[in-house]
Amino acid sequence: MPDKCIAIIDELIELRKAKGLTQRELAKAANLAQPAIARLESKAATPQLDTLLKVAAALNYELELVPAAR
Repeated sequence: MPDKCIAIIDELIELRKAKGLTQRELAKAANLAQPAIARLESKAATPQLDTLLKVAAALNYELELVPAAR
């Protein structure tokens, strides 16, 4: 998994904890199943962009996609 993706996930985990949300509560707010949040937070596999966007939105966190220069 790319380091930048790990950094985003770490930030989302910290935001969830700072807001005092459980994985189950975050999953409900993001319209995802709790195991999807557990998989995301375990960093076992690279998450789908849609999943990251849903979780970020549920945490009132804005993700910006910036194309890499070639």
